[in-house]
Amino acid sequence: MSFALLLAELESLGEHNDAIQSDRSKKLLNITRDTGEFLSVMVKATSAENILEIGTSNGYSTLWLASSLSAKGKVVTIEKQTDKITMAAENFVRAGLQDRIEQVQADAGEFIQRTDLIFDFIFLDADRSAYMDYIELLLSKLSAGGVLVCDNAISHRHELEAFTDYLSRQDGLTTCLVPVGKGEFVVHKA
Repeated sequence: MSFALLLAELESLGEHNDAIQSDRSKKLLNITRDTGEFLSVMVKATSAENILEIGTSNGYSTLWLASSLSAKGKVVTIEKQTDKITMAAENFVRAGLQDRIEQVQADAGEFIQRTDLIFDFIFLDADRSAYMDYIELLLSKLSAGGVLVCDNAISHRHELEAFTDYLSRQDGLTTCLVPVGKGEFVVHKA
């Protein structure tokens, strides 16, 4: 199966699953296709090699990130739910990108606190209520010249208001809101 067909299959699966699933923890909540395309362009434009993704779900967004890396690049993706980790791992193998992806089952805040890794690119698409708890630590793991992208910045603007306001006021950060998909809040670290 081609990569494009796999992405289309995962898009369809996500839409169908989320339409019939009432339990939020069982929803896939995938990014939109145009958000995937945006992430791909951003990864390529920044020449990112070390990516952190918080919120794997079924791996749809991870595939966009990993497919945009150079051969020596790596995505570290964090997910708490075992069933989603298993589903994502299968999709990574199907795409032939498993060698570029490291899956970590953990709480995002705990992972960020214990890792020594520095990332060129960070994608946030998880529990929005926790972002403020670990934003300073997260910024310390973002390289100079690195980019952080936060999903749902328009669709869930009220939930992210403290987070986006805080980042917009920090010295050494340049921010903007991009009206792609559900809204992407983009942060560049000087």
